[in-house]
Amino acid sequence: MTSDSDISVQLVRNATVLATINGTTFLVDPMFTPQGEMPTVTDNPAVPEFLTTENQRRNPLVPLPDVDLDYDAVAVTHRHTDHWDEAAKEELETDVPLFCQPEEAEAFTDEGFIDVRPVDDKATFDGITIHRTPGQHGHGELAEGMGPVSGFVFEGDETLYIAGDTIWYDPVEETLDRFDLDMVILNGGEAQFDQGKPITMGIEDISAVREATDATVTVVHMEAINHCLLSREELRAETEDVVVPEDGEQVSL
Repeated sequence: MTSDSDISVQLVRNATVLATINGTTFLVDPMFTPQGEMPTVTDNPAVPEFLTTENQRRNPLVPLPDVDLDYDAVAVTHRHTDHWDEAAKEELETDVPLFCQPEEAEAFTDEGFIDVRPVDDKATFDGITIHRTPGQHGHGELAEGMGPVSGFVFEGDETLYIAGDTIWYDPVEETLDRFDLDMVILNGGEAQFDQGKPITMGIEDISAVREATDATVTVVHMEAINHCLLSREELRAETEDVVVPEDGEQVSL
């Protein structure tokens, strides 16, 4: 992916993006499974057994678009299967630099990856500083069961914040205040089970981010997984000055 911008983000599908900063491209949260070849989220062993969802369509809901997957490193916000799947494990080269949460580094090593770089606070790669940021994947006890999750700030000549699977809460606001951000990528979709509140951002969360920053706000994680109930059309109708790309679409500053 080429661009004259210091930041360019191409949505692949769901939370999978190609994020380019100063000419270095990070593949974030790779999910490569063909359409319909994964179970519903409630059949995932990582999801607590008591959770149900009315929509029982198999995942992913949409095909992988025709995108040139050219990247220098991989970053995984957390290992839920819509962010890191069996197809990604098989396709990625085992020596790719792979940035992740410290809690999950051993799991990547056990899968045969030999250049796993857990980010405790920050790390550097090709002149880019990578800061790990907190996330809260839902509310109350449900969030505890869905964690840990992280986001990442990629700081070069310009600065990109990928918030990961989180709701709007104080540490997200603190991250927006802490960095001089040029672009923010949010995981929308308002993912929700029949039990409890949403576990990713909905309209109110996204609007709160929009009000808290002057950065370009782009929303991904839409219309690809069966418990993500907020559509792109609804989000566009209810928010202002928010970029909602289609699968395969590129957003540049």
